[in-house]
Amino acid sequence: MKALIEKEQLSAICIITLNEPENYNALSSEMLGQLGHALKGAAENEQVRVIIIRANGKAFCAGHDLREMARATKDADGGRAFHQELFSNCSTLMQSIVEHPKPIIAQVQGVATAAGCQLVASCDLAIAADVAKFGVNGIDVGLFCSTPMVALTRNVGKKQAFELLATGGFISAGRAAEIGLVNRAVPMEELENETLAMARIIARKLPSAIALGKKAFNHQQGMHLSDAYDYTAKVMTENMLEADTVEGINAFLEKRKPSWLADE
Repeated sequence: MKALIEKEQLSAICIITLNEPENYNALSSEMLGQLGHALKGAAENEQVRVIIIRANGKAFCAGHDLREMARATKDADGGRAFHQELFSNCSTLMQSIVEHPKPIIAQVQGVATAAGCQLVASCDLAIAADVAKFGVNGIDVGLFCSTPMVALTRNVGKKQAFELLATGGFISAGRAAEIGLVNRAVPMEELENETLAMARIIARKLPSAIALGKKAFNHQQGMHLSDAYDYTAKVMTENMLEADTVEGINAFLEKRKPSWLADE
């Protein structure tokens, strides 16, 4: 399998591992399909509260599979149909991450480039090893990374994003943290523990509140300020009326654990 799925023992954390290290975990058509299937399964599994996407090998993800794309150019239509489907499927996957009801954390141990960088930017959170590097370097082969640009510009400033897109240059994990592409950069030996620690904290929160909050977080960003406040006030009202939220507040006031709290 190119996208391995496992569940951390005695926890609500689903770990999806990109597992084609010999191809730098490129987002081939097959990899996109398997990753999408794994995410769909995690969404439907009520026991899962948090998802980690990580990778085997030196690279986190090298973007689209250029060999696969080059082969398609030999098709009768020059590869138009293949590439339209490929980029559409990739865009669908990235949107499914944003729209997923559960928080998704990227655990980045190596280079993340082009659509691989897009994958990191699409995740809700990201922790990177200090040796990891990030870039959207399609321009180096004459291909402007227009679809990765969508996720990138929703994470980092306009000028930083365009510099990466137009120059094809790479940035360090430390710089990626400075501009908001990842949450933090840590030593490689601490990467797994740091990622799991964040996942475990979130896994102990009320799942329905996290799902509601994640949806609202993304939805309000494109709104006018007053519209955003009107919308989020309604969201908070709905959240407040949930029985589990009432239980959480009562538990806090009574100095006890809420009934829905995940096991230690």
